[in-house]
Amino acid sequence: MLSREQELELIDTLRGVHPDEFGLDEELWTRQSLTTLIQRRFDLPLDAGAVGAYLRAWGLGPREPRERACGLCVSAVERWVRSEYPAITRAAQEHLAEVYWIGRVRLRGTMPAADVISAVSSRGRVRFMITTPTVDPPLPRDFVLRLSGEEQRTVHLIVDGSWPRNEWPRRLPRRIVLHPLPSCGRAIAA
Repeated sequence: MLSREQELELIDTLRGVHPDEFGLDEELWTRQSLTTLIQRRFDLPLDAGAVGAYLRAWGLGPREPRERACGLCVSAVERWVRSEYPAITRAAQEHLAEVYWIGRVRLRGTMPAADVISAVSSRGRVRFMITTPTVDPPLPRDFVLRLSGEEQRTVHLIVDGSWPRNEWPRRLPRRIVLHPLPSCGRAIAA
């Protein structure tokens, strides 16, 4: 296991950089690329389960749609899942696309503070990046484009209430389809 100092060093190392900058063959950080970086940086062989535990502790991983909503929006999100989400999954299947749920969490206990922007696929695959938080940052265009990958896959992205629609990237390629999760307008950064 990583010591707390090593974990904080790792978070700082990941801040604002992508795996390809370390010679890793990933567009965004994943459990596997993080496992490889930990092995290289700390000479510490951790299995995927241990690295997954760190990601869950950081607030990343699959969550139910209702967990992505603030308390005032839960019933709207539940209605959305029943009425609109099935059409999104059908459209994704037709285009051989993947569906990702995008959100942001604040990592506590890091100096300076860190935000983790993550995308969790409907299959449970986590892809993420760590940033230094700013006041009301927009959804990073670079993050959204990297989800599509070098292969320029079609992706459907469900964006939680972390970003109001006016903070979404504009003029995205047609292969990237953004869908808003219902929100009462209160940005939630857990």
